Amino acid sequence: MKKLLVLSALVVGSIACKTETKQIPASTTETSTKSDKLATITEVVEFTGQQVTGVTVSDVGRMFVNFPRWRPTVKHSVTEVVNGESIPFPNKTWNSWTPDAVLNDTTFVAVQSVVAAQNELFVVDTRNPFFKGVLSNPKLFVFNLENNTLKQTYTLPNDVFFKDSYINDVRIDRKNKVAYFTDSGHAGLLLLNLDNGTFKRVLTNHVSTTAETDHLTINGKQWINTVHSDGIALNQIDDVLYFHALTGYTLYAVSTAVLINATDEEIAAAVEVVEKTAAPDGMIFDKSGNLYYADLENNAIIKRDLNGTTTTIAKGDMVRWADTFSIYNGDLYYTNSRINEITGPIPTMTFQVNKLPLKK
Repeated sequence: MKKLLVLSALVVGSIACKTETKQIPASTTETSTKSDKLATITEVVEFTGQQVTGVTVSDVGRMFVNFPRWRPTVKHSVTEVVNGESIPFPNKTWNSWTPDAVLNDTTFVAVQSVVAAQNELFVVDTRNPFFKGVLSNPKLFVFNLENNTLKQTYTLPNDVFFKDSYINDVRIDRKNKVAYFTDSGHAGLLLLNLDNGTFKRVLTNHVSTTAETDHLTINGKQWINTVHSDGIALNQIDDVLYFHALTGYTLYAVSTAVLINATDEEIAAAVEVVEKTAAPDGMIFDKSGNLYYADLENNAIIKRDLNGTTTTIAKGDMVRWADTFSIYNGDLYYTNSRINEITGPIPTMTFQVNKLPLKK
């Protein structure tokens, strides 16, 4: 990736603007990635009738998952997987919300993401159940994993989200004490200062956060939808945030220093096109700076190394819409949310958390 632009050299005339959404042909893994021996995939846990999207494994190996409220049959929003059992986290009360219940700050409404970091669990509550619009201000709940109690609640102010926002995923930057979010409903990124609780919104409707197409083609069938900024990954080696629209084929990046300190105009001008990729959902960096991301249209998972070389590391029937990634003890954990396969009720459908070993 070329060197990031120096802030002092930015001028208003160089601001990147939103362009018309258009379809860009996918860079398919069949022709653009190096073939390699595929990793052995192991099923960790399976859920029947409960569509899992998020997974995270803590520093000590505790596994948490979440189930988005996309239908009224969701039993729990967040659970911990213990010996194959799915236990409501932090308790049943937090997971007891129903559409006729009063909204409050001690019940999950529509959780889309869970991320464990340094003995804390960050839970993103979109407050947008069934994709019918935000009911109240979205929230980030932070739990202390030493005692499973709520440590802090961050509530998004009115000026950083829209009625059609769907705050999708989060990455925690301990170095700068910042959390970064994607908004897949109303294109954009959000930043949260974890110290003082202030939010700011950037790149709203910018070309880098906006969907490029209104469908994906998986197993010969079109999945028709328009999903904006979704996948997000923080490279803590060079302090760069990478992000990607779900229905799109372009990977973007911008320095965290720019995101935190620059103006909206400077941020827009500093966004870099990394390369054309497959259409992903889950994205994550390992500690060595390798990027892993889903290839939804080819039922695969891709590794992008420090030199930009991409390799298919997993593919086939055990990769069915790799939604969220987590790395623990040398293994890559991911969820099969099977989003493209759902056409009606799901009482008998199964959804998995799988894992595969990462080569050193």
